[in-house]
Amino acid sequence: MSNISHQGKFIEQAQSLILENISNEQFGVSELADLMNMSRSNLLRKIKKQTQGSASQFIREVRLQKGMTMLKETELTVSEISYEVGFSNNSYFIKCFRDYYGYSPGEARKKIVEQTEFEQEGVDVDEDTQNTDAIEVAKKGFSQQYRIQILLAIVLVLVIAAFLFYPKKEIPNASKEDNNRKKSIAVLPFKNMSSDSDNLYFVNGLMESTLNNLQKIEDIRVISRTSVEKYRDTDKTITEIGEELDVNYLIEGSGQRIADQVLLNIQLIDASNDTPIWAEQYNHKTEDIFSVQNKVAKKIAEAIEATVTPAELQQIDKKPTENVLAYDYYLKGLEALQTKTKEGLKAAINLFEKAIEQDSEFALAYAKIAICYYYLDVNKIEKKYLDKLNEYADNSLLYDSTSELSLIAKALYYINANEFRLAIPYLEKALNYNPNASSVVLILSDLYAQAVPDAHKYLTYALKGIKLNIEANDSISKSFIYLNLSNALVQNGFAKEASKYIEESLKYNPRNQYTTYLKNFIDYANNKDLNSLRKKMLIEWQKDTTRADITQELAKTYYFQEDYENALVYYEKYISILSTNKIDLYPAENLKIAYTFKRMGFSHNAEKYINKYKDYLEKDESIYSEASLAMLYLYKNMPDKAIEAYDKFSSQDGFQYWILLFLEEDPLMKSLRSHPEYEEVIQKIKDRFWVNHNQLKKSLKTKALI
Repeated sequence: MSNISHQGKFIEQAQSLILENISNEQFGVSELADLMNMSRSNLLRKIKKQTQGSASQFIREVRLQKGMTMLKETELTVSEISYEVGFSNNSYFIKCFRDYYGYSPGEARKKIVEQTEFEQEGVDVDEDTQNTDAIEVAKKGFSQQYRIQILLAIVLVLVIAAFLFYPKKEIPNASKEDNNRKKSIAVLPFKNMSSDSDNLYFVNGLMESTLNNLQKIEDIRVISRTSVEKYRDTDKTITEIGEELDVNYLIEGSGQRIADQVLLNIQLIDASNDTPIWAEQYNHKTEDIFSVQNKVAKKIAEAIEATVTPAELQQIDKKPTENVLAYDYYLKGLEALQTKTKEGLKAAINLFEKAIEQDSEFALAYAKIAICYYYLDVNKIEKKYLDKLNEYADNSLLYDSTSELSLIAKALYYINANEFRLAIPYLEKALNYNPNASSVVLILSDLYAQAVPDAHKYLTYALKGIKLNIEANDSISKSFIYLNLSNALVQNGFAKEASKYIEESLKYNPRNQYTTYLKNFIDYANNKDLNSLRKKMLIEWQKDTTRADITQELAKTYYFQEDYENALVYYEKYISILSTNKIDLYPAENLKIAYTFKRMGFSHNAEKYINKYKDYLEKDESIYSEASLAMLYLYKNMPDKAIEAYDKFSSQDGFQYWILLFLEEDPLMKSLRSHPEYEEVIQKIKDRFWVNHNQLKKSLKTKALI
């Protein structure tokens, strides 16, 4: 450690210049040399001579000393101080601080408070002696703690592995060991303490704002509002709620508004033992409510030692509007929007419009109107409000392009316009500003599952979604959440894990018509028994003979077994269902239908469906296009072309496990097995999948998603 506290005028001048530029993280050796009218080499040499350390180390130590001063003299959070002294990364600031002083900024502030209390009680403490002793104790404690953490980390890896690869009953409470849970929070519905029940919308708005501010901090896992709403009038204890939501901390709050005064009570509770960690009461005028909400988020983050980046602080500090009346209309609109009924949506639009009348640049109000129009048009063939949706989304982006709501609104426009690929960049950018936005995560999961297939991203977002929506409001919703996760897992080759979650889906809703359907294929992924799959799918088909999805899957099992007679029976039933309902599903299956007709001697029908397959190929821009083209070449008896196409496909990432499971089961592949390059190319496809599978597993563990 260099000593810069007792030096001459040169060092004092250098320190002064650094302090003048302390918040500029780009201020380094070159900038200091320029200001001191010295060459970089002369500066390095002179600082080295006088401090026995490097110039960059000297600058860093000035920043750290200023940080210590601010800890003593201000009430700023550690994150705010790190930003003020030129550290863009809060974690790096804490590391450097610990290396320099021997303990963390949080521990330093605690020592400062304790010393102040000693002095107030008249205890005489020699400062130098206290600091020296504290540093030595901290170093020893840190060393021992570090070894323990390494051991705990090893145990944690084993626990996570057990949670992933073994049935839940063998590892009760394993999820408690998830490292990500340490900074996990649920914001419970706030209580309305006003005598006027009409103020409930305002109190709910305070809760929503607290939740939204915390969601902007990536280092904290924040449970969605949907998941906590069921606890509004619950009799359950704090510990029980924490267990159900799988979080360490709960936030309780109550609000009261009288005239232009707002009284807000908030406390942060350790869910494991129902112990308050931090509590505060705020009594402010209504126009000060934004600063209060922002301060609450920072205090909570500091209390649980979460890392808050400067960019996140900037997002938290943003005021949605300067106009209190506009904000009041906005909160009323949010309350109306909760119903999602046609009447509620139109009422919400009216209230958001009133907010805009008060503040014509109110970005959040524009975004919410766009979202209302999305819901008014959703699932309708004729889109009545598409232009309005786009107009309000654009206005929202115009006034705040860094709001996740503005970005979501624009993404919803593209989704309603069936331009799914164009929606994705807006959604992924929205997560940059709100990493805990559960609605965005679920939309992305769905898009990558169906509209823009990417098995890896599908699983990543499905896993993140289940962490943010850990406790749905009803058993039917839970069943679909677990169904979605099991589907994402099996698509990526996690067949055993998919089996566990498909059972959870069945447990919550045994009548879920899609769960048993998927379970049959997950069973096949585990046992590779095509006969068993065919029998199970026949049972499913008999439950509802009008379902196009099961009918074509049953036909396919006969096709794979080269039972073309039975395959044709069910393919014709499938074609009839499509014709009756005037729909066109699974265009990729037209090749199998064509080949079945061809093998049964119906060449005219075969030609019709192979042409439909060619039409599909012309529009196919998915990662499967080369594999689909290879099948056409096999149909045309062009093995060299098929090998070439499969070779190109072997470089693709993110394709589904079903490719591996059924690729060589297809009868058309038999003609290719004698090709000299067959084994090599097929192995390349398999190797590509498993390499990506292992990389994905590692990535998911790093992100604490498994």
